[in-house]
Amino acid sequence: MDLILQKSIQIMKTLTLIRPDDWHLHLRNGEILKTVVAHSARQFQRAMVMPNLKSPVVSVEDALRYRAEILQALPSGSSFEPLMTLYLTPQTSVEDIQKVAENPFIYALKLYPAGATTHSESGVTNLNVIYPILEAMQKYDVPLLIHGEVTDTNTDIFDRERIFIETQLIPIVAQFPDLKIVLEHVTTTEAVQFVSAASQKIAATITPQHLLFNRNALLVGGIKPHYYCLPILKRESHQRSLIAAAISGNPKFFLGTDSAPHITALKENACGCAGCYSAFAAIELYTEAFEKENALDKLEAFAAFYGADFYGLPRNTTTITLEKKSWEIPSQYGEKNHLITPLNANQTLHWKQQ
Repeated sequence: MDLILQKSIQIMKTLTLIRPDDWHLHLRNGEILKTVVAHSARQFQRAMVMPNLKSPVVSVEDALRYRAEILQALPSGSSFEPLMTLYLTPQTSVEDIQKVAENPFIYALKLYPAGATTHSESGVTNLNVIYPILEAMQKYDVPLLIHGEVTDTNTDIFDRERIFIETQLIPIVAQFPDLKIVLEHVTTTEAVQFVSAASQKIAATITPQHLLFNRNALLVGGIKPHYYCLPILKRESHQRSLIAAAISGNPKFFLGTDSAPHITALKENACGCAGCYSAFAAIELYTEAFEKENALDKLEAFAAFYGADFYGLPRNTTTITLEKKSWEIPSQYGEKNHLITPLNANQTLHWKQQ
């Protein structure tokens, strides 16, 4: 951290950063999209938009239609750029990969093991089936984004990520050493160790909820559905590994909120949806996590540099400024039948974007 930034934090209680990017974001569509997209656009320049809508984004044409819907929903004058992805299914073809490689608006394919998370029903049940597609992605330099969990119901939910790495990801990396892979929303010590030891082709995103909380937040004193996400919050030792990775200065680890809006009524029921809504104050949440570790000097690169570098995109040049100012998170966002409860609703945050 340079002297000017140090003085800004210590004396003026402000923090100016190059405008960050969100490398893992759920925007949904329809009315929810209209509510949430402005939150992301306020703080982020770009976002890698996930394709798991109710009708998944499986073709270039689907992605371009979805992109147009996002742009239409943005506030007037916004420069926010949605980076589109396709949902990898058993029906994805080599021709699809060629089209993605030729399209300037589509950046990656997302692999969901079938049944792993929200709207993953169209995902892959046997990874061996998609090896020809992975070979084409390696050939055309199209990154693979992975929800890294096995879905065997006999596997302990807290072990799903570790076992996926051991049984699925390690063989993929061995078979396709030049394929760019992002292990999304890592949650375990084993994931941090794997990514750290892998080649420069392998990276990972880390969410604010996995930096700020462990499974006690979800389970102690009763089940709290707004902390329920997949991969699920793990024990404190894994949380500490994620924090260490995020503040390490290792460019393999970068910001990806996995912000996932769900209607409150669908979260607060007997089968609550998986996902935490953090986009309303994502950069403030990350700032709190980094400040707790006396690592604010590491935040800018984690939030604004490493992801862009991994994807071969230019770093942003505009800035945002955060002020050390306490404020209460609202209980809900949205209107009428589209109310969304944010992560840490009614709690106090101590940083606020100006």
